[in-house]
Amino acid sequence: MSKKIPPSQGRADEAALVAAATAGDEAAFTALTEPYRRQLQVHCYRMLGSLEDAEDLVQETFVRAWRNRAKFHGDSLYRTWLYQLATNVSLDALRRRKRRVLPYDLVPAGDPRAALADAIDAPWLQPYPDRLLEPSAPVSGEPEATTVEKETIELAFLVAIQSLPPRQRAVLILRDVLDWSAEDSASLLEATVAGVNSALQRAHATMREKLPARRRDWKPTTAPNEEEQAVLRRYMAAHERSDIHGLAVLLRDDVRLSMPPHPVWYEGHAAVVAFHEGVFAPEVGDIRGIATAANRQPVAALYVRAPGEPAYRPLALDLLTVEGGMISEITSFVIPELFAGFGLPATLA
Repeated sequence: MSKKIPPSQGRADEAALVAAATAGDEAAFTALTEPYRRQLQVHCYRMLGSLEDAEDLVQETFVRAWRNRAKFHGDSLYRTWLYQLATNVSLDALRRRKRRVLPYDLVPAGDPRAALADAIDAPWLQPYPDRLLEPSAPVSGEPEATTVEKETIELAFLVAIQSLPPRQRAVLILRDVLDWSAEDSASLLEATVAGVNSALQRAHATMREKLPARRRDWKPTTAPNEEEQAVLRRYMAAHERSDIHGLAVLLRDDVRLSMPPHPVWYEGHAAVVAFHEGVFAPEVGDIRGIATAANRQPVAALYVRAPGEPAYRPLALDLLTVEGGMISEITSFVIPELFAGFGLPATLA
């Protein structure tokens, strides 16, 4: 068991690092900032819905912190200052970018027997690999980083929060996710407490409208549970055996399937089953799956070996929403470039 460090000693250690970093010691600055990289990346991801953007924005946060290191006031926590910088960097980025979407934000439900629409270049919402959600080493003198709960990172939450104006989004994350006070949130955003409270009320109203009705019954967790893992195993087995009945029994009547970057989605049991009849056709080839996770939800990393090909190549990352032991939503990211971020192999033999 690791030895607990008294808070006063931790603040003293931080103060020494701050003093050294302010004087231009790059090693001290790295030691001061790197322990916060993962939590800041999750923060930026919630703000923008993109892992790629989040990685870039954390780096920009550190650049700003270095350039403005002399402006840090030692009477506050360095973590608080970094969150202020990261939030402002994210708000700046949101002024230049369109909100992240999924296909059902763009088009009505499609016909599963029609030709699949071509992929388009749109600001698609991206999944966040669970392997990047594990807390980094705790900062000296601070409590260990809390794990990221499912209800604050799951895809439904990310979809809903993307519909909020940027400052409302920031307020909701600061107040409801990070549990900051209204006073601290107002100070970070250079707003009034009344303004922050008003923005939070409006954000809550939008979130109640955008979140699935059943979400209030979901229990917060920090990883896919055994029931979800069992469904994932059966889902992958159905794909590997081209077993349409085995897949069909896993789906809720109101199941929804979307496939970014293709601007198409299907709604209802019959439609989703009909689409998979085409996926399981012999001319598509053999499918294999690897279990992984994103946004605290189970993911099937599917590979396909077309007839005559020697190896399996990445096909899609199927992120599953499981409720009551059945699949209520499949978000199939048909974006092979995402596999690397999950630490998955480029091909399977």
